Amino acid sequence: MENKSLAAWRRGEQTIGCWLSLANTYTAEAISRLGFDWVCVDLQHGMVDYTDLRGMLPAIGNTDVTPLVRVPWNEPYEIMKVLDLGVQGVIVPMINNREEAARAVSACRYPPDGLRSFGPMRAAMVSRMGYAKNANSQIACIAMIETKEGMLNLEEIVTTPGLDGIYIGPADLALALGLPPTGDQPQEEHLEAVQRILDACKAHGLAAGIHTSSLEYTQKYLALGFHFVTLGSESGHMMKNAARELAAARGAAEQRRESSGY
Repeated sequence: MENKSLAAWRRGEQTIGCWLSLANTYTAEAISRLGFDWVCVDLQHGMVDYTDLRGMLPAIGNTDVTPLVRVPWNEPYEIMKVLDLGVQGVIVPMINNREEAARAVSACRYPPDGLRSFGPMRAAMVSRMGYAKNANSQIACIAMIETKEGMLNLEEIVTTPGLDGIYIGPADLALALGLPPTGDQPQEEHLEAVQRILDACKAHGLAAGIHTSSLEYTQKYLALGFHFVTLGSESGHMMKNAARELAAARGAAEQRRESSGY
């Protein structure tokens, strides 16, 4: 049950993924077949819940993509339940300090490395043999640093034992810096904070990831050296392409839409 994306990050390689925010098995499978390295189902802000995820994972599982989930919050029962469905990693939002990071790690690991309860249900079925033996080394635990407190405690978070990576939510990080949340943030102050996080990850051997909603920013952050970058979401791609082509069909300027960060 090798986690191919986690293995790539451990080798220092770069990957590109896509966000899944819609509760739809067809779009989940279609995006997963495009060649992304990983997809992340968003249970925090996406229009998706646990029941939806249960139906989406078999569709994603028909492909070679690595399935990740952003859980709604740093709650062990939420983390354990999605792992039992067979996801290969969790992204945990709003991590503020080492204690919170350690809580997330513990929920991802079976004893003696953590407190994950045993009952892998679908996970054991789809991983073939050896799930219990290999899960602790193959489940990616990723903490989001996106708050003022998280930035103040950056060093203690990135040195949390067992943590595999850090993921940046640019809009929430912007709010923490007193900046307007526009999704892809153009401010120099924001870029400086992003660079600080990236440098801390590299110094301590963690994978560094970041969300984007455009090709421009995906390329920008890959050039900076991020290990995993999100090239938008299925809903964002749908809306952008439809808006662009509708405007072209009418021979009019494309209507501006407020950014949702997706």
